[in-house]
Amino acid sequence: LIRVDMSEFMEKHSVARLIGAPPGYVGYEEGGYLTEAVRRKPYAVLLLDEVEKAHPDVFNVLLQVLDDGRLTDGQGRTVDFKNTVIVMTSNIGSQMIQNMVGQPYEDVKDAVTDELKNHFRPEFLNRIDETVVFHSLDASHIADIAKIQLAVLKARLAHMDLALEVSDAAVAELAKVGFDPVFGARPLKRAIQQRIENPLSKLLLEGKFAPKATIHVSVDPIKAPGQFSFA
Repeated sequence: LIRVDMSEFMEKHSVARLIGAPPGYVGYEEGGYLTEAVRRKPYAVLLLDEVEKAHPDVFNVLLQVLDDGRLTDGQGRTVDFKNTVIVMTSNIGSQMIQNMVGQPYEDVKDAVTDELKNHFRPEFLNRIDETVVFHSLDASHIADIAKIQLAVLKARLAHMDLALEVSDAAVAELAKVGFDPVFGARPLKRAIQQRIENPLSKLLLEGKFAPKATIHVSVDPIKAPGQFSFA
């Protein structure tokens, strides 16, 4: 996976960073951020994150990639993109998706497509194979994401010869405090860090758990809502 944060290419001169500076300019020998990455790994998934934030001149570069499947870098080398899967993400229409919660998916997709047409040039949109509009996250989705993030924490603890078991009630509580209708799943990571990782780190530093121990995380949503216990 090659990830490119397009918010870093908001200025006109940032095109040179993508494909490399022309001869005689600083950075000519380094090559372009995009072209070098694909030249070294032509069989890859290219993620252009928050593509709407890029400068309009950047889209001229992307047009060539999407149309011809190749790109010439600052050193005159042709980079082949024909074996690269290109995925672009955008927050355009996100507010509309929030406002249309509960409405038919096709209606939401049509509304978001209209928003895309207002922002991107027709020749750019016509070169995209498919546009996928994601549904709004609900509490059940957040709980599933919480389990995935907790699995990462479990793996880290496993390297310390410790096991972690999180009760369903604790996962549900994390999903509750880590869900925001506007920001989606972003607050969840902070909730896990504040409610689970930080207290657990303190207990580990105090020597509360010996090697090979199983740490049980639970919460009583009735007697002590929001209070996580470790045993």
